Amino acid sequence: MSAPIFSTMGCRLNAYETEAMKELAEQAGLENAVVVNTCAVTAEAVRKARQDIRKLRKAHPEARLIVTGCAAQTEPETFNAMPEVDAVIGNTEKMQGATWQGMAADFIGQTETVQVDDIMSVTETAGHLIDGFGTRSRAYVQVQNGCDHRCTFCIIPYGRGNSRSVPAGVVVDQIKRLVDKGFNEVVLTGVDLTSWGADLPATPKLGDLVMRILKLGPDLPRLRISSIDSIEVDENLMQAIATEPRLMPHLHLSLQHGDDMILKRMKRRHLRDDAIRFAQEARALRPDMTFGADIIAGFPTETEAMFENSLKLVEECDLTWLHVFPYSARPGTPAARMPAVNGAAIKERAARLRAAGERQVQRHLEAQVGRTHDVLMENPHMGRTAQFTEVSFAAPQVEGEIVRAEITGISGTQLTA
Repeated sequence: MSAPIFSTMGCRLNAYETEAMKELAEQAGLENAVVVNTCAVTAEAVRKARQDIRKLRKAHPEARLIVTGCAAQTEPETFNAMPEVDAVIGNTEKMQGATWQGMAADFIGQTETVQVDDIMSVTETAGHLIDGFGTRSRAYVQVQNGCDHRCTFCIIPYGRGNSRSVPAGVVVDQIKRLVDKGFNEVVLTGVDLTSWGADLPATPKLGDLVMRILKLGPDLPRLRISSIDSIEVDENLMQAIATEPRLMPHLHLSLQHGDDMILKRMKRRHLRDDAIRFAQEARALRPDMTFGADIIAGFPTETEAMFENSLKLVEECDLTWLHVFPYSARPGTPAARMPAVNGAAIKERAARLRAAGERQVQRHLEAQVGRTHDVLMENPHMGRTAQFTEVSFAAPQVEGEIVRAEITGISGTQLTA
């Protein structure tokens, strides 16, 4: 018999949870199984999940095939109806040891083929203690799950449930453990990271957590924050940006659009000027700050003039790392009922946004040549600067170490040292 095979789609949080599932499945003694951890962020993600499931079934005809993740949570019946699938488990169930023990003990006899409860009834996020994954250099710590907001295009709250936070003490203890194991960088992850603390006693803010981590973890060299909603950033987080060199100068912003009317139709909580003001303030406090951003092209009712406002925002906020999403309707969301933009126009606008992003990356890379950076090595020949820029090295370096290097040139989308 063989150990289970895991296939992960979507976000960093999914990748993190796959590592937790591997441990739970191993503890339960699950064997000869394929587990697919799906994403539901777009209709395309669900289509790809179905495609991958068919491929995995062909490659592993004798294995038991288990589907979980956000797409399994939001549309379990879709996956249960697939002849390739043996079981569907929800986002809460996948993090519970008892689920995997049931799978291992008697897969067909006693286990229901669909185990997906109401995610909105979940009130706690367990601090799953994962000792890093992906590389020996960087560890991810889940501090929050779920989302209380209802953006009109987004299905994720129905896959992840309402916002819930891991208590600060649990987070700090876990990070200390990771530092003791030799990790030089920790990344805080969540679905709606800036809502961290709203459900905890005294309702602390994300900035409070960041300050506490840095104060109580003096041996942690680098702390990084994943995607944030800039309108929710608190005073302490701005203070940390200004005063804490160990907080990395790279923030990924959930902007979604650059036009006020579209932002209102999306039910976002910020306007265009809010995004520009935040970027200016953060960069004034930390001149080496770089921004990534999520932007949707072709949202329903988007005119060419509205799209142009998104294009202009790329330069006005000086965004570097763009994640461009061509709009794709998710059944069950309000935006799916709004007047759609022509598919060819969506594709063309997404291409223009990506081209703008590529120009911004090139500008950023050119500005680094001749500078000296501290680079965290992800493998012997590639590491990342504090701004998350890739640097390639001709001479091998020690994986996981922070190396001081002078930037000598550019190769594609990487710096060279």
